[in-house]
Amino acid sequence: MSLPHAILTALLERPSSGLELARRFDRSIGYFWSATHQQIYRELGRLERSGCIRALASERPARGRKKEYEVLPAGRAELTGWVSGREDPKPVRDPLLLRMRAAAVVGTDGLPDELRRHLALHERQLADYADIEARDFSGAPGTAAETTAEKTPEPTEADRLRHLVLRAGMDLERLWVDWLTEALRETSAAPAGPDGA
Repeated sequence: MSLPHAILTALLERPSSGLELARRFDRSIGYFWSATHQQIYRELGRLERSGCIRALASERPARGRKKEYEVLPAGRAELTGWVSGREDPKPVRDPLLLRMRAAAVVGTDGLPDELRRHLALHERQLADYADIEARDFSGAPGTAAETTAEKTPEPTEADRLRHLVLRAGMDLERLWVDWLTEALRETSAAPAGPDGA
């Protein structure tokens, strides 16, 4: 259910073509809600048929032009209703956690290499988020730039909410980095195979 809401959110931020939306998903929204280009185009068709969005009129001829979409009142109402609704947290389903559980039964052979690989991926993601924060939110409360920045305009509510989403991503990456570091220490101390083999 969340992909149409992610698309409505992106289109309310800025009317876009399917290709532009796909790029925006790759650069930002995809950090917390991923979708393939095909899924985005399919959902755009559904949203258009349901009257939530429409294609903008274009001054260019129809052939070869990118169709840009905007959100209609029904789409805004759908998104507003979804934002104010209730949804329970989803349980974590991560294959790495299941592998750790399996390693308790069959041993940790090969597991430390995979843990190191995951650690590097999470460290890289955390660095990417830090770059985004420095670029988009420098001088915001809670950032290092806050103390050195000249007087900047007060952030808008939209800016504060976007920064909260980014900080949630950063906190999750820090959690994984800390957990993986501990897991590597524990697996180094554990025997490699079952029964200490």
